[in-house]
Amino acid sequence: MADVQFFNIINDELRGSAATERVIDPRTEEPLWPWPVATTQDFEDAVAAAQRAFDGGWARSSVAERQEKLKQLAEVLRAHSDELATILMRESGKSRILAGIDVAGAIDQCLYYARPESALQDEVQSDDERGRVVATHVPLGVVAAICPWNFPLILANMKVVSALVTGNCVIVKPSPFTPYAVTKWIELSRGIFPPGVLQVVNGGADIGAAMTEHPGIAKITFTGTIATGKRVMAACARTLKKVTLELAGNDACVVCEDADLDRAVPAVASGGFFNAGQVCVASKRIYVHEKIYDAFLARLAREVQDRYAIQDDPYAPSVFGPLDNKLQYETVKRLIEDCKAKGYEVVTGGETQAVRPKGFWLPPTIVAKPPEDSPLVQEEQFGPILPVLSWSDEDDVIRRANLANAGLGASVYSSDLERAEHIARRLEAGSVWINHPERPNYAAFFGGIKDSGFGGEMGRQGLLSYSYTKCLHYPPKAAAA
Repeated sequence: MADVQFFNIINDELRGSAATERVIDPRTEEPLWPWPVATTQDFEDAVAAAQRAFDGGWARSSVAERQEKLKQLAEVLRAHSDELATILMRESGKSRILAGIDVAGAIDQCLYYARPESALQDEVQSDDERGRVVATHVPLGVVAAICPWNFPLILANMKVVSALVTGNCVIVKPSPFTPYAVTKWIELSRGIFPPGVLQVVNGGADIGAAMTEHPGIAKITFTGTIATGKRVMAACARTLKKVTLELAGNDACVVCEDADLDRAVPAVASGGFFNAGQVCVASKRIYVHEKIYDAFLARLAREVQDRYAIQDDPYAPSVFGPLDNKLQYETVKRLIEDCKAKGYEVVTGGETQAVRPKGFWLPPTIVAKPPEDSPLVQEEQFGPILPVLSWSDEDDVIRRANLANAGLGASVYSSDLERAEHIARRLEAGSVWINHPERPNYAAFFGGIKDSGFGGEMGRQGLLSYSYTKCLHYPPKAAAA
């Protein structure tokens, strides 16, 4: 793919740029293709095109028409799945299996929201002697999607299909760490929608800031860090934009003394080390009951050594890879080195120097019982290092689990489902998985509690944040007659 080119897509036209940047391949540290940095004028043109498309008829299109377009979007992804997966492998360092999951997930999202039962429907809110009230849902306008780097296609597509199926136009800003696959996907999708409905502009924080401040943008949907999310929300307040924020998830996993270790150990390993821990709802703090702690820890270490070892061949059957970018690599590396410098017990992994001659590689690392106030426990590591702590009292472990930055997801393992549900209901997280690793479901609302976000995505409830709800008030039947 040496000759592949990338463009900003504005009004369905390919637009290059005098300024370009290159992503560094996380496996080899080789520079990849030039990608065009959008100018302020590019962004202004994209907003103007989106507003013309919205006012020109897209906002009045039917749900059925939009869903048919989503099916076509899925077909583009399917037809170009090998090309897009190959690009993803290069820009993110993913294995072929992980890149395929990213593409397949985007296809599934399109098809899920293309189902009639997945769309927002009119709802009768009241029908009595005072009259009949029907709630209907109308689009906001132009949505700006500021996207993350860990699963570029799935997480961008989630925002895109939610905006489109509700009748909005959408301008996508991919992460500058992973701009290629998203940009190419939108390029390949030209012609499906009226020009201006689906566009992409590439850039860094300056373009993101322009999106939050522009009066022509009706909504920002952002996935990223807590600190940046707060700045986004503050900027959006100046123009009263709608905003959805999916932020940090320092997710707790509680393993009870009656957990089935044959099921729990592989599930916890998958929850912690899938995609090298670079998952928003990955298990990031493991709390194991003291009665089974030693047995669990020994089995978890063996599981990780057997199934999550570094594979140099990207086509090897592996769901573990390098850190996506140098910045995240250095962040996780510092956490590992901090644990070693303070004498914490590193059960497996822990190497930070010369793991491979090139690339942002760190081995899967398990740390036994670091202090509760250590950076590894208090901060979201977003990488392949996992603290395993012990507990004996339920109230105590719930208190420890419910950090302010831990409200996105959580998991519980117990053979007693009633007890597991009891604990799950006490955990302050937007999603809690019982006896299986954290994997979002397209039908389920996905949002954070406390510092982990504002609003949410997915499911019919997620679509509400892309719409105004309008109530139609009809007179009583006798008066109407």
